[in-house]
Amino acid sequence: MKMLLKDEKLRIQHEPGQGAWTYNIVIPDTKEIKGKWGDMKVSGTIDGYEFKDLNLAPMKNKDKRVSINGVIRKAINKSGGDEVTVTIFKTSDNRLTSTEEVIDCFKDADVFKKFKSLPTEEQQVILDEIITQTTEDAQEKKINLQIKKLSSSR
Repeated sequence: MKMLLKDEKLRIQHEPGQGAWTYNIVIPDTKEIKGKWGDMKVSGTIDGYEFKDLNLAPMKNKDKRVSINGVIRKAINKSGGDEVTVTIFKTSDNRLTSTEEVIDCFKDADVFKKFKSLPTEEQQVILDEIITQTTEDAQEKKINLQIKKLSSSR
């Protein structure tokens, strides 16, 4: 899971006539997250109320948002315009986005020393091949393949 927010103060938006999206919270710094409706799920807390696997709604060239349904609003006793404390984790498509994250995987698998012993160009090819995969599943397969190769060449 990737943390998107931790104990951040946000305001519940109220947009009448938007169906399930009449009440929502805009999640800052999420404009660049790629994904389509239904594929991006988040879990976390709103004023201590725990929720699981809500949709993170894609918004064209805007930060994503999460719908705050009546069950949640009643549980936290808040409505449109009210400020809430939000912690949110992305629970789907947790693709690695930096080479440091890939390197951490190699460290966890105890193959980092072997990876560092490779020529710099080869290291970069491996990192690029993993980072450019378009899904978490594809990245995982590439990482596992590299870990297996690095482990067997000790």
